[in-house]
Amino acid sequence: MQAPSPWVAHHAHRIRKGGEVLDLACGSGRHSRFFLEVGHPVVAIDREIEPMAELRDHPKIEAIEADLEAGQAWPFSERRFAGIVVTNYLHRPLFQNLIDALEDNGVLIYETFAHGNARFGHPKNPDYLLEDGELLHVFAGPLYVLAYEQTERGEPDPAVLQRIVAIKNPNPWH
Repeated sequence: MQAPSPWVAHHAHRIRKGGEVLDLACGSGRHSRFFLEVGHPVVAIDREIEPMAELRDHPKIEAIEADLEAGQAWPFSERRFAGIVVTNYLHRPLFQNLIDALEDNGVLIYETFAHGNARFGHPKNPDYLLEDGELLHVFAGPLYVLAYEQTERGEPDPAVLQRIVAIKNPNPWH
C-alpha cells in the first residue's frame, strides 16, 4: 500500500482531533487509511471505489462512488467536514464546493500537479495542471492560508506540484 503524501502527513495534525475528513478522489485510499489510523472518521469519494475495497467495511468509513466530473451533483451540500484532503486531482468546478464543505476551523489540505509537470509524464492536458499560484489565488481570501508552496520534486518521482493548507474562519480559541 502506498504511503500518504508527506505534505498530508505533515499537516494532518491541524485537523480537529476526531473530526470527520473528506478524502476527495480517494483512489486506492492511502489517505483514507492514514486518517482512519490516526482516529478520524472518513468519507472517501471517487468515481470508482473498487480500488479501496479492503477499507469499505471499516466501521468509521463511508465510501461513495460518484463521478463528479460527469455532472453528478455534489453530494455534500448539507455536510461540513473538519478536514478535506485532495491529492493528485484537479477539477476546478469543485473549488467552491470544497470551501463550502469545510466547517469553521476546518482545514483543507490540497496537493496536485502544476504547469510544467507534463515534461515528467501525466497529466499532459493543461486543463489538469494548475497555473502558477492558482491554489493560492483561489483559496487565499475565503480561507486563511497556513502553508503554501509551488515546487519541483526530484527523483525518484519527479513532479511540479502546488500545495496548500488553509483553514476556514479560524478561531484561535479552539
